[in-house]
Amino acid sequence: MTQPVTRRLFNGTLLAACMIGKAGAQPVPPGATGEWTHAITLMGQPKYRSDFTHFDYADSSAPKGGLVRLGAQGGFDNFNIVVSGLKGDLEGGVQQIYDTLMTESSDESFSSYGLLAEAVRVAPDLGSVSYRLREGAKWHDGKPVTPEDVVWSFDVLKANSPFYAAYYQTVSKAEATGPREVTFTFTEKGNRELPQVIGQLRVLPKHWWEGKDAQGRQRSVTETSLEIPLGSGPYRLEKFEPGRTATYTRVADYWGKDLGVNAGRNNFGTVRYEYFRDGTVLVEALKGDLYDFRVENIARNWATAYDDFPAVKDGRLIKEAFPDKGMGIMQAFAFNTRKDKFKDPRVRRAFNLAMNYEEMNKALFYGLYKRINSYFFGSELASSGLPEGKEREILEGLKDKVPASVFTTPYTNPVNDGPDAVRANLREAVRLLREAGYELKGGQMVDKTGTPLTVEFLEFQNTFERVILPFSAQLKLIGIGATLRVIDQAQYQNRMRNFDFDITTTNWGESLSPGNEQREYWGSAAADNPGSRNIVGIKDPAIDALIEKVIFAPDREGVIAATRALDRVLLAHDFVVPQWASDRQRTLRWNRFSHPPVLPLYANSGFPTTWWYDEALAAKTGAPR
Repeated sequence: MTQPVTRRLFNGTLLAACMIGKAGAQPVPPGATGEWTHAITLMGQPKYRSDFTHFDYADSSAPKGGLVRLGAQGGFDNFNIVVSGLKGDLEGGVQQIYDTLMTESSDESFSSYGLLAEAVRVAPDLGSVSYRLREGAKWHDGKPVTPEDVVWSFDVLKANSPFYAAYYQTVSKAEATGPREVTFTFTEKGNRELPQVIGQLRVLPKHWWEGKDAQGRQRSVTETSLEIPLGSGPYRLEKFEPGRTATYTRVADYWGKDLGVNAGRNNFGTVRYEYFRDGTVLVEALKGDLYDFRVENIARNWATAYDDFPAVKDGRLIKEAFPDKGMGIMQAFAFNTRKDKFKDPRVRRAFNLAMNYEEMNKALFYGLYKRINSYFFGSELASSGLPEGKEREILEGLKDKVPASVFTTPYTNPVNDGPDAVRANLREAVRLLREAGYELKGGQMVDKTGTPLTVEFLEFQNTFERVILPFSAQLKLIGIGATLRVIDQAQYQNRMRNFDFDITTTNWGESLSPGNEQREYWGSAAADNPGSRNIVGIKDPAIDALIEKVIFAPDREGVIAATRALDRVLLAHDFVVPQWASDRQRTLRWNRFSHPPVLPLYANSGFPTTWWYDEALAAKTGAPR
């Protein structure tokens, strides 16, 4: 259960602007009995009882206050999350001002606990879910959070966001069914993920959006806005400079500060987002102590940019890598298969054969990465070898609809570990292109009409120039002309929303148990929806069927088998050229912060949520500006 990745760089890394719950199709959850419960889980029982005081990875006695500054790339012109990804560039920190119905535990894989909702009730047939709101839940203006707010939020998000329209497509309605109760009715039964999907709904203030601004203008939830919005969460937006900085302050009388799900979290008094032009500037801004914490996703920087820096040598700037658990990932060069030149899988495979990853990893990545070979890379859901047991049984049921190779040939990326291998792979690429109807003439690969095969790599950051240029040189050896276009983020989002690209870099984050979001990632119904996450344009009946197998699998064994089968078929079509990933989150931070002895199992460092400003460390390092 994963929301789409937003292509903005915060602290130098691609972040998922997502709901991080780990849900999926499991045995009927304990909450699916028609009884009210404080939590729902899709694997066993919830770890924490109804009277728990704090998560194990949060220190309930953590000091409050202090400033943390987070770096972001690009700019912003919007605080309205309803139209984020559709119009304008959303200020990413604004989502923290809103509470959700439920919140996830970061040391469990499949459990959600009440936040705005004090209790949840799942129908035994999984045909509906109800939430009972806490009596004290309120907006920052003191007005209560009501069932009407929840219903209105659901309706406007589903009506105005392509992602939510797809994500909630099997939720037929939301309605107030009591003074503090909201019920969501589903069009299908047996989908064990939907109750937790709905629980992650960010609730918006209906009365505020239906009111007027300080100038007497009627607000519109379908338009971008730079008016400071009303929230209900632990922080409020205090001030901002458009496109440059946004400052959030901790709400002293936050209604939910004493809840077990919040104790020891949201400790900073002020959270400030600082925006910088590009990745190079972000690195220098960190060195200049203009922000506090960076996730370093560029191997060259990690290997060479910091070790000689005086602040690193004297311990004021800390380099630390944290285990990256709990999520799989596919990061790749993605083809736009809506275009005729990319419809043939042999053409797409030729691109993979031409990319010399081994040389890239040696020369550019300092050996810090592993080549991705699965859409669920890094998790137990990744396929490997040949299908066996339940997985093979699922694929046998679709034998006439999936590539024959899924039964005979394990997926592998080409290996270019020496000159002979490079030449052999280039020859194989040329052979596949000829099979697909192309011919090499005068150093150009041309189709039957004599039109050269050319491609444009579309990016919004220049970071990928150093990998795309050598890749383009390899493509030129087999007659493919490749160019790189780097545009600003707003233009990039517009072009991606309208699928106006040849090849781009993107990634899909995957939870430990995928579900409904797979329809949005790979499903035929999403392929032509502007702004959908089916960037590649996949329309395949077997993949559609496998997605449903994942969503409606009867148990954990079934989820794993169906997901591996889905993975195997996606790989067999060569929809993407897989890139690279690491099993470590590489970070740098100015030494002003401390954290609990136990870090969250599935949230890497947990920064900044469970960390706090340490006055003693700050006295040695110097206070942030």
